[in-house]
Amino acid sequence: MPEFVREGRLFRVVSFAASHRQLILRSDATQIDQTETRVEVYFGHVELMFLKPIYRKGLRIRRASEEEFATLRERHDIPADDASWTWMIDPDGGSFVVSSAPAWREAACTFEDPSLFDFSRPRPPDFPVDWGTVG
Repeated sequence: MPEFVREGRLFRVVSFAASHRQLILRSDATQIDQTETRVEVYFGHVELMFLKPIYRKGLRIRRASEEEFATLRERHDIPADDASWTWMIDPDGGSFVVSSAPAWREAACTFEDPSLFDFSRPRPPDFPVDWGTVG
């Protein structure tokens, strides 16, 4: 999938493990958004990120264009080799992550349920889940 788009949902940063360089963004089901599923996006091998704590309009994750990467490279001294691993996050293009290809999962679960990326749990899970990667 070249892009991951979930508009009209509130996403927030729920986890960043610096020691493992892992980032998770989550949108829980809410009556306000009229959603019934949780969506999580996982970034591994994070090198650099520029994020907001909350994305109220949803996410649009895609590889940075050549022009976007050139601007980010100049501002943040990103190595040229990272062009293929630079992901724009929000619809307005203001946030980005330099990491391996993002993965996403979506499932019906409660707010209290563990992360869809809880690697201590068996895969595949014992409940229906949609999933994919970006790029």
